[in-house]
Amino acid sequence: MSAASADVEVEVEIVLMKAGRTKIRYPAEVVADDGVRLSVRAPWAADGVRDFGFVRFEPGDVFTEHYWRDRWYAVKEVRSGDGTLKGWYCDVTRPAAVDAGQVVVEDLDLDLWVSADGGEVLRLDEDEFAASGLAGADPEAAACAVAALDELEALGRDGLLDLLR
Repeated sequence: MSAASADVEVEVEIVLMKAGRTKIRYPAEVVADDGVRLSVRAPWAADGVRDFGFVRFEPGDVFTEHYWRDRWYAVKEVRSGDGTLKGWYCDVTRPAAVDAGQVVVEDLDLDLWVSADGGEVLRLDEDEFAASGLAGADPEAAACAVAALDELEALGRDGLLDLLR
């Protein structure tokens, strides 16, 4: 799927898998697709408010999500309903599979939050990752996941996540 082609899907379904099960699925509008990175826009898809302490995701928030077919992460720019940038929520995932109007990604538990001003860069869910057993079951994937989190953290600390727009 390429944004430059005449057969562009205007909407895709994002499917986030975790441990072989669907965690969430939701529709998203395709913003761009260069064949490697697919960018979509979607409203907050979960029910109600999710308060992490460092950020609240709530109805009206808009996510511009970037998925790569060759990278082990997804980066989600989060804005409030009035357009104010909240920050970036980054999921460590296997590379995205894009086919037949679906974007399927497997969540590998590791996450990163970068606040809008770049002052807060938080590694998240490392305990869940350790408990997942991925390091024993698939050491290569586990190594790719840890390397992806390290890369995201460096991008966040260097203020480079904003360049994804």
